[in-house]
Amino acid sequence: QVRLVESGGGLVQAGGSLRLSCAASGAIFSINVIGWYRQAPGKQRELVAAVSTPGSTNYADSVQGRFTITRDNAKNTIYLQMNNLITEDTAVYFCNVRNIRGCSHDDYWGQGTQVTVSS
Repeated sequence: QVRLVESGGGLVQAGGSLRLSCAASGAIFSINVIGWYRQAPGKQRELVAAVSTPGSTNYADSVQGRFTITRDNAKNTIYLQMNNLITEDTAVYFCNVRNIRGCSHDDYWGQGTQVTVSS
């Protein structure tokens, strides 16, 4: 099992910044992808950003250039630096770990942290 603890959400004005953290513990495979997803009211959960074990990153078009995902492998922690926030970024943000073994994978989720951007 994998346990994920998120922190760093809150209320911020448009144009401001927040940094989310996700501390992972448990059975994290050597080959994995760790990322952030978000879900706004009435919408489906969507990928925000992800980073794989080798360090390659993937961003949603809507956050490209504004958000940066990094991982500290020594601490099993990932961070999402969010700059120039807009009201459309308001959502519950979830940390995800995908353990990969061959052609299969297991997904683990955090409890979510609320990010609210006011105009």
